[in-house]
Amino acid sequence: MNLASLISSFSLTQKRVGLLCNQTAFVFDKKQYLIELLAEQNILSAVFVPEHGLFAELQDQEPLENTNVYHFWKGIDFISLYGRDEQSLKTAPALLEALDVIIVDIQDVGCRYFTYLTTLAYLFETLTRCQHPPHVWVIDRPSPAGRQVEGSMITKTFSSFIGHEGLPHRHGLSLGEIALWLKYHYRGSFSLDLLPYPIDEYFMQILPSPNFPSLQTATLYSGQCLFEATTLSEGRGTTRPFEIIGAPFLKWDILKNIKHDFENFTADLPWVNYILRPLQFIPTFHKHANELCGGFQIHLAPSQSNHSLLSSLILLRICNEYIPNLWRQGAYEKGSTKTALEILVGDADLLDFVNGKVALSVIVEYLKQTENEWITGSKSISNAALFSVLT
Repeated sequence: MNLASLISSFSLTQKRVGLLCNQTAFVFDKKQYLIELLAEQNILSAVFVPEHGLFAELQDQEPLENTNVYHFWKGIDFISLYGRDEQSLKTAPALLEALDVIIVDIQDVGCRYFTYLTTLAYLFETLTRCQHPPHVWVIDRPSPAGRQVEGSMITKTFSSFIGHEGLPHRHGLSLGEIALWLKYHYRGSFSLDLLPYPIDEYFMQILPSPNFPSLQTATLYSGQCLFEATTLSEGRGTTRPFEIIGAPFLKWDILKNIKHDFENFTADLPWVNYILRPLQFIPTFHKHANELCGGFQIHLAPSQSNHSLLSSLILLRICNEYIPNLWRQGAYEKGSTKTALEILVGDADLLDFVNGKVALSVIVEYLKQTENEWITGSKSISNAALFSVLT
């Protein structure tokens, strides 16, 4: 079944439809948003909007409190799933039970820090508490980060809204496969079906969030998102977020030392292919806004594989040796009292590594083990053809 025939079948039976989406739910061959196609059939009752807003107009951690701004479609409730407090991240079971169907069409980027995954997880958790849950259809969008797997599965100790329990840093699954995994995780009894997503020239032409401009971002995000945990800019406020890092206090001699140590540290690692290009930049917003920063842009050779998580963990470790007070302090995300470093790295062994307490060889073997554990477990649930760059 394709999307058009699915919508037609809902229309014929007068189904009450809910939609979890943002602007990525645009049907290019129809030149319309999925919201419009469903609204034209008079079957769309509610739209659930994740972090960043319907059009990715809000920056990270900015609450969406006024959904009246989406006034283009009358008679449809727009429900924010990212308000000011932890309670706003979930919807009430009664609201879901008023629906016959929920369609999920949103672009994930392949990493657990990206909060759309947790929003989907919380939706599934609520569905397990419904006496009469709606049928769920997920548009099975591929991950722009591909099938590569990186990292370790986060435990409840470190889990948060930016790290759902049980997921590795970079998961290698499509959205539909993640949905199957989440249903298994929550032992859901609700009906779940996947719809294929046509791979065409329009893939990833719409930004999934305001700081995710390209497929290149997806190849680095699993590692470079960790720099949110530092006092360095992670490139927000530039045209290359998660590719550029730096700060006003990073002078040229420090950059040269970091670059030299990083190249020596990684010389014998075929999985690490970051090329660090020193530069200066001025972020227009976020950390160090309107200040001249010294830093690096990270480049990748297109023909070489790269384990972004390991690369960035090594870079963090070296930066920590040269930069005093590198780690951000205080709670970072809704529902967690832990620091940004703790919930983003999300693993005691990896935290010890970035703090210089564990040898590189130990971490390489550890990542091989944890990545293969995830591959084996997720294959048994979703039949995904995964691979790990460290094997």
